Amino acid sequence: MNSQKGKDILLLNLAMLFISTSGVLGRYIEMSPTITIFWRAAFATLLLVLVCLGQRIRLFEDLKGNVGIFFLGGFLMMVHWVAYFYALQWSNVAIGMLSIFTYPVITSILEPLLLGTKFQKIHLLLGILTLTGIYFLVPDVAISNENFKAVGLGVLSALSYALRNILMKEPIQKHNGSKLMFFQTLTAALVLLPFAALQGFGDIAAYWKSILFLALFTTVIGHTLFLMSFRRFSITSASIMSCTQPIYGILLGVVFLGEYPEWTTYIGGSLILLSVVIESYMLKSD
Repeated sequence: MNSQKGKDILLLNLAMLFISTSGVLGRYIEMSPTITIFWRAAFATLLLVLVCLGQRIRLFEDLKGNVGIFFLGGFLMMVHWVAYFYALQWSNVAIGMLSIFTYPVITSILEPLLLGTKFQKIHLLLGILTLTGIYFLVPDVAISNENFKAVGLGVLSALSYALRNILMKEPIQKHNGSKLMFFQTLTAALVLLPFAALQGFGDIAAYWKSILFLALFTTVIGHTLFLMSFRRFSITSASIMSCTQPIYGILLGVVFLGEYPEWTTYIGGSLILLSVVIESYMLKSD
């Protein structure tokens, strides 16, 4: 493995560490997920404007033919965030985070179909491992089961995330990651603004510090670094390697919330995370 690839893998893991803080924050902030995500997106939009000004990035330059893609990416990101935060509220950090990690499997199926990349048979094995892991997360399949509903929302979140990542594969080759994240957070804030106005804007005075952390470290830094990794890796490879995120998130949940997963969660999570070991080994061998 050359030094550049090692650096790229390190930056991807740093991105996952920052993004993993969403699990603890999603459980800690006691507001409607719709309102929380509105404020997250609004704060992140303002921060990204400052970042782009500091880097002299012209946000509205060279947008011809890209505006629709940028805003569609933002809509998918908004669905991902809202569904994920509902999943966190209905279960716990471990189940909420692990359930969205069906998205590498979804990505491995959709990327060859949508981008024309070569389908790798090994990803079928990784898909089976992940789906088996999901079974252990919710062995009691019933509508009345809160964990079952949480995992269902987690899978919806995963589908939205996979589609958004695939959609950004081409734009990230030409545009700065902070610029792309600006349009996505702006879209999320604008779409959720009417809902926030109808529901009330929540107890922002009590949670502004947590939401600011969520906006800055989780969103602006974490998601921008993850988006930039698409320049170095295929969407499928980046998605599978990002399965380190639940490890960080569950550990944070134990430390800050005292949430210890059940034994079935350990089994399911281990099967899901085994896929990242296999994919990382394959990349190191390239």
